[in-house]
Amino acid sequence: MTNAMRYKGYTARIDYDDEDALFTGRILGIRDGVGFHGETVDELRAAFCEAVEDYIETCAKIGKTPQKPYSGRMMFRTSPEVHEQAARAAELAGKSLNQWAEEVLAEAARK
Repeated sequence: MTNAMRYKGYTARIDYDDEDALFTGRILGIRDGVGFHGETVDELRAAFCEAVEDYIETCAKIGKTPQKPYSGRMMFRTSPEVHEQAARAAELAGKSLNQWAEEVLAEAARK
């Protein structure tokens, strides 16, 4: 089971508020706060699609390019030892560090 919805390249995290008997969602990976809600899954999905469309339309109205989540570029720091071990593992696998890291991250993200 997943607590996410996807539409037009955007992903939303879905939560359930038992007290209000309401599903709530928030678009992930963009700086702007875009939320939505619904009492049923169908209402929630419609509200999510409407929120994405409204976000794109609002950005166009104010002359802003809508932020697309997750460009595919990741920058992070690690210790020199981990860097060396990862580079060695990639080389032994006959892959670039980027190829190797993508495979390892994809496998870990599926778990």
